[in-house]
Amino acid sequence: MATKSIWKSKNLIIYDDRYPSILSSLWKDCPLLAWYNDPSIGTYLFEDFNNYHAATLAGYTATQATSGTFTLGDEEYGTAVLNAGASTQHKGINVQKNGLMVKPAAGKTIWFECRFKAANPTKLQGFIGLASTDTTLMPSGVMDSSNSEYIGAGSPTTAAGVAKLYGCKAKTEGTVNSIFTFGTSYITFAMKIDGISNVYYSVDNVVGSNTLGTSYIPTNALTPSFICQSDGVSQPTLTIDYYRVFQLR
Repeated sequence: MATKSIWKSKNLIIYDDRYPSILSSLWKDCPLLAWYNDPSIGTYLFEDFNNYHAATLAGYTATQATSGTFTLGDEEYGTAVLNAGASTQHKGINVQKNGLMVKPAAGKTIWFECRFKAANPTKLQGFIGLASTDTTLMPSGVMDSSNSEYIGAGSPTTAAGVAKLYGCKAKTEGTVNSIFTFGTSYITFAMKIDGISNVYYSVDNVVGSNTLGTSYIPTNALTPSFICQSDGVSQPTLTIDYYRVFQLR
């Protein structure tokens, strides 16, 4: 074990040689070290569901589509669990962090990352990402492009847990198909929203070859948002280990 440093994209990275994944991560040029010394650089949220406020999940709005719960999990290091609460199609839970946290803008890069897993993943209607305030973000198993703006990964109805990268701006939705499949083992999904130019994504630190362009990047303020609904037959759950979000000021 040794702590090392390296410059990447004009950004100093400190890392442990046993865990070099940051070197290929979309977060490699996020100025976290500089932010610790000068918080005026950006705004940062890291949620691992093991702090005092997580005890009651204060700070989140959980809205049922007839059924569903949002509770702390019992795994080590802290988790939160979205449970659809039913095996009936389109029933489940919509969770959003209170307060609009970030807003895409030119020169104001946003980084997002979440580690998660699912139970009964082939029957999951799910979403993980950033969205405008909307307590019915996935009505009838389809993203609400008529009333919301969003960027993230989601598995709509009949997709059998296969996720798309979504972006929606002013009712115009774009997607990148088949970026990963929700499963019972943990997956780490990340995005880098480069101002209002492009959305890049990675899965387990492997950067995807496709992007979403400016036509699909929201102009409204967004907040961390998560959905777990059933696509029928089985009752899925979505377990979140942690998520984090950073935006340059």
